[in-house]
Amino acid sequence: MTVSEESTRGSADPGSPGELLRSAVRRDIVDTLANLPEQRRGRGLSARELGDLVGLHVTTVRFHLTRLVEAGVLISRSERTAGAGRPTKRYLVAPGSLDRLPHEAFRLLATLLTETFGARDQDGRPLSPEEVGIAWAQQHVTRPDEPAPARTAGEWLSTIGHLVDTLQVWGYTPNVRTEDTGRTARIDLIDCPFIDLARAHPEVACGIHRGLIRGTLDALGEHDTEVSLEPFVGPTHCLAHVTTRADFAPRGGNS
Repeated sequence: MTVSEESTRGSADPGSPGELLRSAVRRDIVDTLANLPEQRRGRGLSARELGDLVGLHVTTVRFHLTRLVEAGVLISRSERTAGAGRPTKRYLVAPGSLDRLPHEAFRLLATLLTETFGARDQDGRPLSPEEVGIAWAQQHVTRPDEPAPARTAGEWLSTIGHLVDTLQVWGYTPNVRTEDTGRTARIDLIDCPFIDLARAHPEVACGIHRGLIRGTLDALGEHDTEVSLEPFVGPTHCLAHVTTRADFAPRGGNS
């Protein structure tokens, strides 16, 4: 068996690894490869094998694999076995590529601070860390065409899903639970990307992230919410409570 490693770069600009991994599908692909048993991790998987594991058509998987290889997150190798036929292309995580990903969160933080440095409200007062987070979300979160508050528990959960996507961009690994008949979301914010900043200046780090949550909800049409943040319920674990105060439609109807 002969294995040859192909180039990890294409001619097109694929975007940064952090931007590519905003896609849940690509995160699933990378997670699958990164968490293979040690004896299989070094060999990698073919596109067809990955498709079987993540539940996608092989053509869809190949499209995402190409982007991840071009960005340097993955590498591809051609494996030639005995007998006739074309070599099999196998994919594995590029050495050190995942170590670079947390810097995306720091890049976002630097961008946020740069864009809002010296920003003041209408009265000339400097913005608080929470107001800085709100300002960033208002500028960068994609708004729906007609933002409106959720009228059902399902719609509210969809809004929370958009919020979770934003938190993942910032480097968190969020887990979500609901209570109070779906009106409150408890979001476990695991592996804070700014853990050292949060320990030294919790009023800054937690304020920014509370603002990100509140600003994201506002951009999605949820203007009447309660947001609280419990820092360090674990060594690298914070807990956010997000509750909507909007009236839900009666059960059995959406009006």
